[in-house]
Amino acid sequence: MSRRPPTRRSAIAACLAVAAGPALALGEPEPPPPADGETAPGPPAGAAPGAAGRARRGRPPRLALPPTPELPAGGRTGSTAINGTILFFAEFGAGEPVLFLHGGFGNANHWGHQVAALAGTHRVLVMDTRGHGRSPVMGGGFGFPLFARDVEGLLDHLGLAAVSIVGWSDGGITGLRLAMTRPQRVTRLFAFGANATPGGLIPHGSRSPLFAAYAARCKAEYATLSPAPERWPELQAGLSAMWRAEPNYGRADLARITAPTVVAAAEHDELIRPGHAAEIARAIPRARTVTLGGVSHFAMLQDPPAFTAALRTFLAT
Repeated sequence: MSRRPPTRRSAIAACLAVAAGPALALGEPEPPPPADGETAPGPPAGAAPGAAGRARRGRPPRLALPPTPELPAGGRTGSTAINGTILFFAEFGAGEPVLFLHGGFGNANHWGHQVAALAGTHRVLVMDTRGHGRSPVMGGGFGFPLFARDVEGLLDHLGLAAVSIVGWSDGGITGLRLAMTRPQRVTRLFAFGANATPGGLIPHGSRSPLFAAYAARCKAEYATLSPAPERWPELQAGLSAMWRAEPNYGRADLARITAPTVVAAAEHDELIRPGHAAEIARAIPRARTVTLGGVSHFAMLQDPPAFTAALRTFLAT
């Protein structure tokens, strides 16, 4: 293993400057965590250049796509063969393990703010989903059952019996799948921006300008991170087909989840139908809902302090 995660070229941060705003500083004060079912507040008044500061300057946080952060320095990185593919992973800090799973088209760097904030108290793990980022497209197709088996394979490789999982979008859907089918491997589950069925999506939500900007940025990042960047069209086609057919989690499936679960939603999510997070939570025994205010499907970038505050509460339960 090397000691430092690979870095992206600086051009990535500028590739969508027209859509991006300045990133929130990790040192800004975190707001108090929301109560169950309440909306998480934004940064305190006067915070800048954070979400509230951008809003006062005329750009609501939900309309901004701040730059993708880097993973922190000093991590332990590696790649391993699992289920017929090669998966990139990285580890930071020590303590109770928590695994972050990113969204479709993305990569582990999207969790950079949260990794830096939590590595002082937890053993923080990230991975690039098969075919994404530093994990090359190698055949075998795409699907949430396969993604969940990949996660379990990585846990076996690292010698971990169970972890807390924080998943965003496709990562949240994968976390739900693993918690349903292998409940003994999931200590806690925080699923943000996830859908349980294709009907949980907003029709044509992926055509929103912000999602289009995100997809273009991911393509540019893929060109610098992937060992086989020419295979981006295969990733794009594979995910598009998967999203039309998956996931299909019924109430009985979700009721199999035994881990303490938070189903988190963004107040202005471009992709997930309003109320769908609450529908998922009602099907999971003792699950809670949290709504992150003033942000969209990219909340971990748009308001890192509020997102991290919700995670700290989740990990403390």
